[in-house]
Amino acid sequence: MSKHPAVAYMRGVEDGSIPAGRLVRLAVERHVRDLVEGPQRGLHWDRQAAQHAIDFFGFLKHSKGEWAGQPFLLEPWEQWLLWMIFGWKRADGLRRFRTAYIEVARKNGKTTWGAGLGLYLLVADGEPGAEVYSAATKREQARLSHGEAVRMVRSSRALSRMVGVVKDNLHILATASKYEPLGADANTMDGLNVHGAIIDELHAHRNRRVVDVLETATGARRQPLICEITTAGSDQTSICYEHHEYARQILEGTIEDDTWFAYIACLDQEDDWLDEAAWVKANPNLGVSVKLDSLRRTAQKAKRLPAAQNAFRRLHLNEWTQQTDRWIDLDLWDENAGDPVIEEDLKGRECYGGLDLSSVSDITAWVMVFPRAEDPDEVDILARFWCPGAQLGDPLNKYGDQYRAWAKEGFLQVTPGDAVDYGFVRHCVLEDAAQFNLRDLNVDRLFQGYQLSQELTDEGLTVFGMGQGFYSMAVPMREFERRLLEKKLHHGGNPVLRFMVDNVAVRMDPAANLKIDKATSQGKVDGVVALVMALDRSIRHGPAKRSIYEDRGLEVV
Repeated sequence: MSKHPAVAYMRGVEDGSIPAGRLVRLAVERHVRDLVEGPQRGLHWDRQAAQHAIDFFGFLKHSKGEWAGQPFLLEPWEQWLLWMIFGWKRADGLRRFRTAYIEVARKNGKTTWGAGLGLYLLVADGEPGAEVYSAATKREQARLSHGEAVRMVRSSRALSRMVGVVKDNLHILATASKYEPLGADANTMDGLNVHGAIIDELHAHRNRRVVDVLETATGARRQPLICEITTAGSDQTSICYEHHEYARQILEGTIEDDTWFAYIACLDQEDDWLDEAAWVKANPNLGVSVKLDSLRRTAQKAKRLPAAQNAFRRLHLNEWTQQTDRWIDLDLWDENAGDPVIEEDLKGRECYGGLDLSSVSDITAWVMVFPRAEDPDEVDILARFWCPGAQLGDPLNKYGDQYRAWAKEGFLQVTPGDAVDYGFVRHCVLEDAAQFNLRDLNVDRLFQGYQLSQELTDEGLTVFGMGQGFYSMAVPMREFERRLLEKKLHHGGNPVLRFMVDNVAVRMDPAANLKIDKATSQGKVDGVVALVMALDRSIRHGPAKRSIYEDRGLEVV
């Protein structure tokens, strides 16, 4: 008789035939140890209850991708999770685990699995008046994972006869039970009586409000379950990292908590992140929903871009990373230099601009990108920089010698006094607009940017205000990376711009969007900011598809 898939997975982790990280091995060891020691603490194993949860998934079907319409066939590791969560009981026969913390890399099917778990709590857990929630920081986000459950109900003949669907609400009239999305932005989160909650992507929660409300709302239930399903994050002050550390300590035996189940699939500290043999430790669905060739392509990009490496290791190898990191490999930047940029050759060519004014006593950057006719993705870059004359002689300016050298070579223009002369900057921008075919430009939204934008608009230029947050920067930052890797950013080796490229650090949000982080960058980065702003205008006129924002008509905001 063949072993149950969940048991086979457990044995494979034990004997090493299934590659698994240390924390997964500890989770298996915890189960094996509790089979012996658990009865002394009033715990026992109920195989029938575990199998009941696994069998329920046989009623479910996938709704997306290559498996759309096909039965939900649980992988052995997914069966083992249900085997643990629903198999362990207390002496009174109620469920042992009240919290399940599950951390695996992206694309391992955790959202779909979580939706199925929520349906089990609604339909088959024997709880009258069950309230089950898909929870997120915003209700719209919660709807994304809850939508999986809705589609599962509609595609199942058995479930659709039992479960009613009214927009976001799933309900069973016979038991007065419901399953709904819930966000912190709902009108009220008071009065909840939670039997089950599926918190998808806990790392995206910026505060603990949702988790705290759900935990305090389970007090009236016999055997509530909060299931936190997430990928590693970057904020080590977050509720997610707090729970990650708590789960780790349970697995390592420094904390005892019989109510908390933990499964953390990640590489071990000694593993080389480029070793393909180690990737399965963070991706138990490798070869199923996670494709090896896709991971390889992403890893190759990560080798060249430090910030992309951060994203790859967090999202695909489930490794907690820092929120900021260097963005651009200098060797890769140098490979994009191409021939020196000759202004005479650019006259009359279509171009787009980005103007980063920075502070009055610092460097101001004006960058234009000129798409090439044969390939609009390929651009020539012309950068100009200004700083106040006082900066060249300021003993507190550690770059004073370099500034003087750049000024002597003509790469840095100096304006008299202690502050950049924005009138002079405006004059230069207008001169460039006259000799080049400047279609439009982005200007930052600082106060001085607003004022200068008004003046440039009055002179007949098309000016847009652009913020420097994730919303504005995400798309042009991705385009920057793509074109850099494809050797399509021809900057001619401008030394000021090169210096700034080497300084840039970026911040990443939970969705792996990037923005330049001036606060943690190691020096001046204004030229790179201006370049990204110029690219933003360029790609709005090109064939690139816009995904998170379109032209917003932000003329002088």
